[in-house]
Amino acid sequence: MKSAVETLNPTRVRLTVEVPFEELKPSLDAAYKKINQQVTVKGFRQGKIPARVIDQRFGRGAVLEEAVNDALPKFYTEAVNEGELNVLGQPEVDITELKDGELLAFTAEVDIRPALEIPDYSGIEVEVDAVEVSDEDIDKSVEQLRERFATTAPVERAAQDGDVLTLNLEAKVDGEVLEDGVAEGVTYTVGSGELLDGIDEAVTGVAAGDSATFTSELKGGSAEGKEAEVKVEVTEVKSRELPELDDDFAQLASEFDTLEDLRADSRKRLEQMKKYDQATQAQEKVLDELLKLVEVPMPEKLLADEIETRKHNLVNHQLGQMGLDLAKYLEIQGKSEEEFDAETKEQAEKGIKTQFILDELVNKEKLNVSQEELTEHLMRRAQSSGMSPDQFAQAVVEGGQVPMLVGEVARGKALAVVVEAATVKDSNGEVIDLDDEDETAETVDAGAEGTDAEGTDEKPEA
Repeated sequence: MKSAVETLNPTRVRLTVEVPFEELKPSLDAAYKKINQQVTVKGFRQGKIPARVIDQRFGRGAVLEEAVNDALPKFYTEAVNEGELNVLGQPEVDITELKDGELLAFTAEVDIRPALEIPDYSGIEVEVDAVEVSDEDIDKSVEQLRERFATTAPVERAAQDGDVLTLNLEAKVDGEVLEDGVAEGVTYTVGSGELLDGIDEAVTGVAAGDSATFTSELKGGSAEGKEAEVKVEVTEVKSRELPELDDDFAQLASEFDTLEDLRADSRKRLEQMKKYDQATQAQEKVLDELLKLVEVPMPEKLLADEIETRKHNLVNHQLGQMGLDLAKYLEIQGKSEEEFDAETKEQAEKGIKTQFILDELVNKEKLNVSQEELTEHLMRRAQSSGMSPDQFAQAVVEGGQVPMLVGEVARGKALAVVVEAATVKDSNGEVIDLDDEDETAETVDAGAEGTDAEGTDEKPEA
């Protein structure tokens, strides 16, 4: 076999391959054997039909087509290896010559990873928010905890903001009660805004046993989007009572004996959360600065596939679970389809650039992934997916996704190297020492959610 590589652009090449016919013999033998198992010819046992009879009955062309399709992946892979190419995706193959008994020639156009030059990144400098926890932050945190321990008690008065009501609802459109427009025993907190627009105004001032009517646009059901006349009957009014903020509350709501200790713990937890946010912010800003330093040619087909994957995931998974289509989603977001397409393309380009650059850094810095690092990453991914670690690991192995996870961890380590070399200051001008980079891989992974920029195992066919 002979092969040559022609560079079409920085991200695409054309392979020209010539194969002497004798190298097709194993595939020809396999083609005859396969056809033998699929057809019957009177006078011959199945599997024992001579090659000449198959040629006469079914045509030599059918045998050659089967043999070529069987052989192409092998010769294509040999040509890729010979040319030391880092290919992306599936090639476009064109058979240029097929002379029976003499020669097979074909071309294969395929995207490749562009060669990147990573400049010195030690000069990157970014600013992040300072870690500051105010007394107001602690008050808010303790108040949220207090809300969780609120109790309710029936009251003999009209409903007020914050009360918990039991309601019966009836919705009419054009004077007709909807089949799915009746609900009884609904629990609702006045002021939460969780049901229908206008309900808070309607029930405020209404006592148990009384009702009110209001109009509202329905948010779901058979008449979604239509204006409805809604009758709401209040069957019970309960007031919410918050516990006193004292040591007894601290003992009720936590492992601490005093309110002072509870507030101190709240401060500590808020500081940890803000430090985590600070580290994530630093990673994102450093990555943005790194992307500005490196010129990355963009493989057109890979980009198109990534855009399509992102759209598919949004429409069929995220929006589908919420009962929305793309048009409704864009309406809610206040975006045109053109704006959505432009944003999706920008995000896809950033994801691909991120992967290319960090993979290049993995090679440059000779970074390896240990079993412990892979296991920790798998545990995090399992937690975010809602699966148990064992279930997630089994799904990863069965789906052949282990190399993808290894790549995610390696890219996380590459970004950690850049963050460590960069200067990170907070908004007060203080230099920040980011010790904990454990979550870096999660940030990187968010950049390229669709197509993994690797070669595939799909077989090229004529």
